[in-house]
Amino acid sequence: MRVSGLVYASESMLAKLESEKVADQVGNVASLPGIASSSMAMPDAHWGYGFPIGGVAAMRVEDGVISPGGVGYDISCGVRLLRTELEAAKLKPRVSGLMDALFAAVPSGVGSEGRLRVKPGELRRVLEKGAAWPVEHGMGSREDLEACEDNGTLESADAGEVSERALERGAAQLGTLGSGNHFLELQEVDEVYDEEAARVFGLFKGQLVVLIHTGSRGLGYQVCDDYLRVMQDAARKYRIELPDRQLACAPFSSDEGQRYFRAMNAAGNYAKANRQVITHWVREAFMRHLQTGPAELGMAVVYDVSHNLAKVESHKLEGALAKLLVHRKGATRAFPAGRPEVPVRYRGVGQPVLVPGSMGTFSYVLAGTETAMEETFGSTCHGAGRTMSRTQALKTTRGEDLRRDLRRQGIEVRTDSMKGLAEEAPSAYKDVCAVVEVCQGAGISRKVARMRPLGVVKG
Repeated sequence: MRVSGLVYASESMLAKLESEKVADQVGNVASLPGIASSSMAMPDAHWGYGFPIGGVAAMRVEDGVISPGGVGYDISCGVRLLRTELEAAKLKPRVSGLMDALFAAVPSGVGSEGRLRVKPGELRRVLEKGAAWPVEHGMGSREDLEACEDNGTLESADAGEVSERALERGAAQLGTLGSGNHFLELQEVDEVYDEEAARVFGLFKGQLVVLIHTGSRGLGYQVCDDYLRVMQDAARKYRIELPDRQLACAPFSSDEGQRYFRAMNAAGNYAKANRQVITHWVREAFMRHLQTGPAELGMAVVYDVSHNLAKVESHKLEGALAKLLVHRKGATRAFPAGRPEVPVRYRGVGQPVLVPGSMGTFSYVLAGTETAMEETFGSTCHGAGRTMSRTQALKTTRGEDLRRDLRRQGIEVRTDSMKGLAEEAPSAYKDVCAVVEVCQGAGISRKVARMRPLGVVKG
């Protein structure tokens, strides 16, 4: 290990972290060349490919490495929160019909294909423009982009570094949820902890909101797969000793490192565009079903944030500002008030942090803090974090039973796969409330609001 390992957790979480050997993975990451300060894991951490999911590692740009295992297969998987001017209580009799409309509007499930058919040349523009591409094609507004991380576009993207196979896989999937833990939820803001930040974010108690969780689909998966092979060769070429071959990497400054960085950003832009297209479908479904106009609906983007990316950022290191490549894999950027990367409208209170719970449980809006900047390179948790594999979940849960239980709790579920539903049972995840309390207690983010689900479209 070149640096120390740091795991954020409550005492009750430690046994599971130890049994999954999360600390071992944190230690492996700490051995990578150019790593700064420490290798970290957030309280929702669990075992992952190479890096733990929930892992954070910052590399010096001049002598550090970039590793696809530190980003993950679902590049730029992330969360978008949409607020409305509607009160949830007044719409409860219409939730079931609204869920039917959303399920019909937003394709979900394994291999799902969207209503868009993007030709190869146009798809390359998607990869370089991100969420700006749908907006330019009438699917959203400039205000949507202004509320997004990076204004909806990663500037260092190069579609030329993305393989033809990846382009093939992404051509028909723009505007789709996909499968696994991805979802679209209709939620009610049921608790506000920070009145000022909630007001700035446009949130109020009893408000109807929509949370979207999805990423770069087959395109991002293929980019990761393609470059893992490149990185395995690169690690040998540059004589990088790896404690785990899944940590395959290359110097960030190398040709291989820069190619992956540009391809990763291109896949990241696909994910951002994907969530923007879904936002458009959601708005249309709401207006059709409720027979209302955009002004009455008031559906606006609160924030869109990725939790699987490596980003070049400026951070204090040993008392001086340094440029670092910060890998966040299942971790969310949590910048405080005053940082220029935070949208102007939020700069007085800090960046919104969106933390989805497991299906049927609470989700949270947090805000970034100075402590996060000092301790975690401006990072915090990204969700509940699995405690049980999908195979284990299937042994303990039936999809039909779970849907019935959720309906008894007042939560409408729409899915094409009962097997997929069972794999994502709440019992397969940590308690998101406990995860958030660890982050709040450690000061690496602060609570702003909590949402409870009314309905979920499950991938």
